[in-house]
Amino acid sequence: QVQLVESGGGLVQAGGSLRLSCTASGRPFSKYAMGWFRRAPGKEREFVAEITYNGGRTDYADSVKGRFTISRDNAKNTVYLHMNSLKPEDSAVYYCAQSNRATLLVREYDYWGQGTQVTVSS
Repeated sequence: QVQLVESGGGLVQAGGSLRLSCTASGRPFSKYAMGWFRRAPGKEREFVAEITYNGGRTDYADSVKGRFTISRDNAKNTVYLHMNSLKPEDSAVYYCAQSNRATLLVREYDYWGQGTQVTVSS
């Protein structure tokens, strides 16, 4: 059974930084692409970042480009989201997800974590 467990969320002031982690189990981590998504209250889940199975390519939503960095450590079965220069509009529940291919499409991801709350105060 595939499990994805996020951690690292919390409360931070605007301009601050956080690092989210997502550790996977249940199938060979290094064979799958990983993505980060977020959902703010009253909004739909939206794409944040994705990374290919070997970390060779990444992609970001325009709203986070230049501020967020996705990375992975296949030896630790973990994907990270480094978030810098955080803004109040980044406040959301952040989810990691696993897919057969790197994509920004929610429907292409077949396993999801439970989410971790990020709150950015102004």
